[in-house]
Amino acid sequence: MRAVDTPAPDRIRPNRVLVVSDAAPGRNGVGSYYSDLLPDLESFVAATGLICPRITNGRWRGGISIPMPGDSTQRACLPNVIALKRRIAAFAPDTVIIPTPGPYGIFGARIASRLGAKVLVGFHTWYEKLSQLYWSRRLQGKLTQRYFEISHQMIFRHAYCVLANSPEMLAIASQIGARRTHLIGTPISPLFLDRPCQRPRDLSTVLFAGRLAAEKNLDAVIEAARALPFIQFSVAGDGPQRGVVEEAARTIPNLHYRGWLSRPQLIECVDAHDALVLPSHVESFGTVALEAMSRERLVIVSDRCGIAQWPELGQALTQYGPGSSLINELSTLARLSEFEISRRAREGRRAALHHHRWNRAGWLRLIALE
Repeated sequence: MRAVDTPAPDRIRPNRVLVVSDAAPGRNGVGSYYSDLLPDLESFVAATGLICPRITNGRWRGGISIPMPGDSTQRACLPNVIALKRRIAAFAPDTVIIPTPGPYGIFGARIASRLGAKVLVGFHTWYEKLSQLYWSRRLQGKLTQRYFEISHQMIFRHAYCVLANSPEMLAIASQIGARRTHLIGTPISPLFLDRPCQRPRDLSTVLFAGRLAAEKNLDAVIEAARALPFIQFSVAGDGPQRGVVEEAARTIPNLHYRGWLSRPQLIECVDAHDALVLPSHVESFGTVALEAMSRERLVIVSDRCGIAQWPELGQALTQYGPGSSLINELSTLARLSEFEISRRAREGRRAALHHHRWNRAGWLRLIALE
């Protein structure tokens, strides 16, 4: 990994920062990441902007849209390239951030490079690995995997630097073809930071929130609900495994499906539970885990979640590997005293706030580099 040197904060200069993304705001982790990042940066740069598809009254707008492979709840939009170029040129960006390998990302990186803007590429999701999960023996899976490999390589050619929020993802980016890589963190929305928290006193309610898909290992949540009837489990989100969750919720009395939630609704749901779980098979970071930590919730993740690779964050949450299970970890936490639960919740928020501030400083330094 070749890291990028970063200047001192007093060398940061005004800059016009534009994100060009295939992800609709708030619809998935990447969409939420940049919806949270730009407001956090806008007081420190000359201007911020976001060009991406939008969802209005349930309809995707931003070009011709088609369902994403393996998940019809997500869509890819093919933009009008001439109009996209005009919008980017009209913003006159100094820095363009490309967080997705779809049509917006591919065309956006090329246009930004030709306009002389510095291109930073966010490598947030290992789509090649996800395609193996969905179609391990199908021609469609091989074609999808090859598409993402080629699209990442095309975008990386224009990148001043490729950014990722775990060492594993940085190594993968280098293997794909990134010439420079740099570790970034994850922002937290003011919606999560600016309202008072009330720490849990015990562990009687547990939440999973995220995309309902194979990589999230929802079977572990369902199995835990069956094994631990004294704990109430909630699942919030949407995706290709929604039917599996709905069927399980009909037959398991302590398992409840909450549907897809907006960001304000998600905060309310996090606050209504004592703990959040993320037992994923593949998870480049796990933003919802960081958000739950900021709300002083207990957080349990698998060791496949990128957030567990951050020492300060990893020490403030509970992680487990092949030698344990979600059931075992929840059973252990349920036996803790109110004092110990409060202490862990407090440490989680402290670590999340430190990470948030560190991430802001890192982005500002990267943006300022000539």
